[in-house]
Amino acid sequence: MDLLTTIIMIISSYLIYAQLDNAGKYSALLRTVDVCVKQAQEILATPQMDISGQDIQPEHFDISAENIGFAYEKRKIIDGVTLHIPEHTTTAIVGPSGGGKTTLTSLLSRFWDVDEGKVSLDSRDVREYSMDALMRNYSFVFQRVYLFADTIANNIRFGQPDAPMEKVIDAAKKACCHDFIMQLPDGYDTVIGEGGASLSGGEKQRISIARAIMKDAPIIVLDEATANVDPENEADLMKAIDELTREKTIIMIAHRLKTVRNANQIIVIDGGHIAQQGTHDELMQSDGIYRRFVESRREAASWRL
Repeated sequence: MDLLTTIIMIISSYLIYAQLDNAGKYSALLRTVDVCVKQAQEILATPQMDISGQDIQPEHFDISAENIGFAYEKRKIIDGVTLHIPEHTTTAIVGPSGGGKTTLTSLLSRFWDVDEGKVSLDSRDVREYSMDALMRNYSFVFQRVYLFADTIANNIRFGQPDAPMEKVIDAAKKACCHDFIMQLPDGYDTVIGEGGASLSGGEKQRISIARAIMKDAPIIVLDEATANVDPENEADLMKAIDELTREKTIIMIAHRLKTVRNANQIIVIDGGHIAQQGTHDELMQSDGIYRRFVESRREAASWRL
């Protein structure tokens, strides 16, 4: 080929191959979009939980579960659980990892509806309450705390957006987080990163407790709230929890012996069933999961480096 033809052929081949390359990239993108659309359609097709109901204000705050069952698809997680949590008492839920502890607390607070049986608040099925009416009675402190990219004050007053600054500061003092907040550049007006990235785990946990104190709900759910806290922050965190849970109905998932042994009742969940139930002293008198749990913790506490 002469030079001109060669140049034209090179340019033409480049244009053709560039278009083929783009077609390949778009083909892969379309396959990804197709998978995402199918997944979105599956989510949208999921039956919605009926959150309509009556605006009921319970007079008492005892919780009951009657032969409840729940499954993820075909895998049974909770099977035939019956329990009663009197108001103004502390119930600790313990057991092996994967036994169904978090699922049980989620069902008791109606994050999901049970497949079988019923959960009651003040002797009324929780499905009779509207979701807003039900959630007014619950405060939650989770192991993994989520804070918004906003000021610390707004994170604390999340449950009461119009609360005055005096109430925010009072809740922070009760949660033992006022001192470290005042050391921040703008105090309560300090804007924290998404998820509270600029704070330590113990600081985020105490702000979460301040938020729950501000809400002042009669039922408190603690899901391993002290599991990942360093020893330096543990004393302050325990003081904050004591302030939060005063004269409340408390449901706690815990692995630490000192947070479990003083509970009014301890429920041991294993494989979706209640394996044991009673007080610390009662459970220590029988050979079972709970006694082995306590003995393993005592043995670990005796280790020395």
